[in-house]
Amino acid sequence: MINLESVDRKILDYETGLHRFMEKEALFKKFLLKFTDDQSFPHLKENIEKQDCEEAFREAHTLKGVAANLALNELSEAASELTELLRAKKLEEAKEKLPMLEEAYGRVQSLLAELKD
Repeated sequence: MINLESVDRKILDYETGLHRFMEKEALFKKFLLKFTDDQSFPHLKENIEKQDCEEAFREAHTLKGVAANLALNELSEAASELTELLRAKKLEEAKEKLPMLEEAYGRVQSLLAELKD
């Protein structure tokens, strides 16, 4: 099993996340693993493809909040940037930034796959 304390802090700030979960490591890990079921990212991509700026904004905002609460820093920051672009209805700029978010999301999913094993 992966040692979460040694993970790159830009992907997961383990100490901050653990603190948010009142130092209850099992609970923190449970919620990290639950993130694999979160549909915010796929729905965000889908809504951007459909040119639905309002729904894409909602999904980006949700993803930003969930990632921030779990101390998934890089993902939260990328989602935050998209959230602000979508809030301003800058859909084309958001599309350009989507690959950055997708890469951060992929790193988190890889980490969580290791944690599951």
